[in-house]
Amino acid sequence: MNIDALKQQLKGKLIVSCQTFEGEPIHGEGIVVKMAQCAKWADAAGIRANEPKNVKDIKAAVGLPVIGIWKVVQPGCDVYITPTMDAVDALVEAGSDIVALDATDRISHDGRKAYELIADIKKKYPDLPIMADISTVDEGINAEAWGADFIGTTLSGYTKHSVKTDGPNFELVEKLCERFADKVIAEGKINCPQEAVRCIQLGALCVVVGGAITRPHLTAQRFVSLLKEEEKNG
Repeated sequence: MNIDALKQQLKGKLIVSCQTFEGEPIHGEGIVVKMAQCAKWADAAGIRANEPKNVKDIKAAVGLPVIGIWKVVQPGCDVYITPTMDAVDALVEAGSDIVALDATDRISHDGRKAYELIADIKKKYPDLPIMADISTVDEGINAEAWGADFIGTTLSGYTKHSVKTDGPNFELVEKLCERFADKVIAEGKINCPQEAVRCIQLGALCVVVGGAITRPHLTAQRFVSLLKEEEKNG
């Protein structure tokens, strides 16, 4: 699918991030596929998935566009979202429609800035849509200049140099949309439908929501925390 067709399919829609993590109660074989099937049932437009096997399994199960990532954690390095060409190769082989990577100013495992991998990917896979996960306006501008097709606000609040917020960084979304009207994917700390709608109103192409949908233990935790606070104040 070409970039224009992909944008048309995703415009104004929801992408569900289907991920599980070791040690959490929902972690287990086949869970992410069930998550993706739930997302498709709800008429989501796409999926974001971690690791090549999950990308492949989800593609086979639901047939929706998939943003593929591979979280590779290395000691002493903050860059872990698709940090190497090997990871990109595996995600392409698995059938990712879009490959997302850390495109911040942080130093990757090879001593280069994380965003420099974008140029390598474009050279090897010129037609592969790339989503740059960034944390600031400047990083978004830089990633687009390096060749990123989509700019995601995924890492806002997760880098030392970005603003920490309890919810979505609406200001970041708005400022990026002023520059890149059809390239911004809002992602990060979107906890309710109203926040997702607000991102679209600010000009985002589409929104990615993960934990609020696919990590029910965290959603339950928010309810419990607020009720405990109310009990304490009452």
